[in-house]
Amino acid sequence: MMTIFIMLISLSVFLLILLLYAWSKYNRYVILRNQVRTDYSDIEVQLQRRLSLIEKLAALVGEYAKHEKSTFTDVAKARSAVTSSKTAADAAKADNLLTDTLRSLFAVVEAHPQLKASENYKLLREDLNLTENAIAGYREEYNLSAQKYNNAIQVFPGLLVAQVFAFHDADLFELKPNPTKT
Repeated sequence: MMTIFIMLISLSVFLLILLLYAWSKYNRYVILRNQVRTDYSDIEVQLQRRLSLIEKLAALVGEYAKHEKSTFTDVAKARSAVTSSKTAADAAKADNLLTDTLRSLFAVVEAHPQLKASENYKLLREDLNLTENAIAGYREEYNLSAQKYNNAIQVFPGLLVAQVFAFHDADLFELKPNPTKT
């Protein structure tokens, strides 16, 4: 009888330790996942800022180059892609589309020296460079958070807890090279 009692107490202690371990891991994964989400939100804010600057640049280009309708179509596509992105992979694709749109706009600017010399253009270009730098910094922060989270949920024995509670890998945020750097 005493042996059964000792076994029950031992089993209870073991289960309690296992439960505390799972609880601790779960809370850690939630904290890491929330950090990834916060860092992603920071990127989204900068992408929206970048989109706004690109739209202003497109409007400025439109004043000088009335025949560049394809450029405005590209800006509209980029806006749609940025506003509909829900994951880091989608946001990276949208940002790559914005990058291509910027390249088109800069090509038009090169063909119009008076536009390139305009004060509004210079200010927009400076704001774009600052925003590009901010995006790069936030992207690095996001990728570090995502990597830390992914490592935590992929390492044994914690991955067992992650699987039970359906924690999934976070996508990394990868972009094309920056077109505003000259």
